[in-house]
Amino acid sequence: MRSHYCGDLSAAHDGQSVTLCGWVHRRRDHGGVIFLDLRDRAGLVQVVVDPDTADAFARADKVRSEYVVQVEGRVRLRDEAVRNPRMATGDIEVLCSGLTVLNTADTPPFELDEYSAAGEEVRLRYRYMDLRRPEVFENFRFRSRLTAAVRRALEQHGFMDVETPILTKATPEGARDYLVPSRTHPGNFFALPQSPQLFKQLLMVAGFDRYYQIAKCFRDEDLRADRQPEFTQIDLEASFVNEEDIMGITETVVRQVFTELLGVELPVFPRMPYSEAMRRFGSDKPDLRIDMELIDIADLLAKVEFKVFSGPANDPNGRVAALRVPGGCELSRKEIDDYTKFVGIYGAKGLAYIKVNDLAAGQDGLQSPILKFLTDDAIEGILARTGAETGDLIFFGADKARVVNEALGALRIRVGHDRGMVQGDWAPLWVVDFPMFEQDDEGHWAACHHPFTRPSCSPEELAANPGAALSRAYDMVLNGTELGGGSIRIHEPSMQRAVFKVLGISDEEAEEKFGFLLDALRFGAPPHGGLAFGLDRMVMLMTGCDSIRDVIAFPKTQTAACPLTQAPAEVGNRQLRELGIALRKGD
Repeated sequence: MRSHYCGDLSAAHDGQSVTLCGWVHRRRDHGGVIFLDLRDRAGLVQVVVDPDTADAFARADKVRSEYVVQVEGRVRLRDEAVRNPRMATGDIEVLCSGLTVLNTADTPPFELDEYSAAGEEVRLRYRYMDLRRPEVFENFRFRSRLTAAVRRALEQHGFMDVETPILTKATPEGARDYLVPSRTHPGNFFALPQSPQLFKQLLMVAGFDRYYQIAKCFRDEDLRADRQPEFTQIDLEASFVNEEDIMGITETVVRQVFTELLGVELPVFPRMPYSEAMRRFGSDKPDLRIDMELIDIADLLAKVEFKVFSGPANDPNGRVAALRVPGGCELSRKEIDDYTKFVGIYGAKGLAYIKVNDLAAGQDGLQSPILKFLTDDAIEGILARTGAETGDLIFFGADKARVVNEALGALRIRVGHDRGMVQGDWAPLWVVDFPMFEQDDEGHWAACHHPFTRPSCSPEELAANPGAALSRAYDMVLNGTELGGGSIRIHEPSMQRAVFKVLGISDEEAEEKFGFLLDALRFGAPPHGGLAFGLDRMVMLMTGCDSIRDVIAFPKTQTAACPLTQAPAEVGNRQLRELGIALRKGD
């Protein structure tokens, strides 16, 4: 039906006859001559319809935005004075000789241009229309190029594409499973995979040696800007490797993809232990483009009478830290109040501060509601340790270490962006030496990554002191976003059972939930490890989008709902009876 894509035409096609198909992006009637901007996936081209072509002109007079048409015509150069440098095809136009309306269209629910003011709910309700917008479509063209580049790079490293099951068994991996009832096995359920983790380990036991997959994963969890209930991973696993091997391969792949698609040479990825990342930045995925750090000051405030500071300073699980904001004296009281509300999201009870209006004037040059609660030595120590200068502002966090880290870590990012302190385009990082476990308020241990990650100690040392055990895990971080995470896996049944025991999983429960894995480990499992990249996050970062919803064709909302299809939805009683399910409403 067509000879060319609209956006592929150029001055090189001058004089050629072409047949185009697409949507009418815009229609203009100028003194009896009709201009149509015709759009397809390759771009826009201007079509000129003269009254001399009576049939085509009559049809063009009736078309409206988003009509689907076929145009026959001849490419010609535009006059120099009317060339459009803002269009890729701005040097040429197509003189129409024939026009066929292939389908009409109702008035679009919103303007299909980059300035559309439509809300997200409307855009997702009519997602097929939103995807017609060129700037949205380009995200998916880029996504397709990215997956192709990743596949090429992994194939070059000897990885083989293998699909793993979507219907599988529910296993505890840190989030809730989406369950699928089985009609043929009444009362039993499949689970949608949170990751291909166990199956890719079984492929290593099978001797596949190097596996990868562009895998769909599902997690029933609370959503954020970079989370969706279904998402896509670039998943890989390799045998007879250590941490350096996996990090080396994946770093090479990412560098290669950035060079190929963006023309960007990423800097060398530095390594940072988890403990250092939390101490300096309050986050295990720090954005190194922002030159501010958290500074411990608990020792300076342990003896002050101000319990807000001295309490956490003397608590083994507490932390008192400062965040110096260069030039922060410019912040108004309203701005500080807004930041106080912001840290409250992370559990902080308040946000103390000191403005350093004039360092040379001593305490007379300081402005703060907390100065009266601090000793002279404490104030001098804080100014010296933070390296405060005239014009700076110092924020404080004092609470449980988790609260301080999350609150000040998030504040550091927020202030850095608000005040234009982001330096450079790309700041990659490997975070390593994660704790193996973390303890909840009731004293129960949980795996920081997942229970199949190998500890860096023996089973005996693990049992004796779980809190001191480090894992052989590693996260790739880019601009403050976790791009991918992985680990060396457990390949012996004894170590796997030791980890289960720390997690409170009995031998009977382990056999029930993971018996197939434990059996496989008994038959010569090789040392192996892997990593999974979040494909959606990678595309989001590389295209400069604010949310992964912008790079997923048909995403869910923040409530895990689909405005387009109205899913999730109720099902009929007949289908429920076939599945052996009875609903109890109102519980």
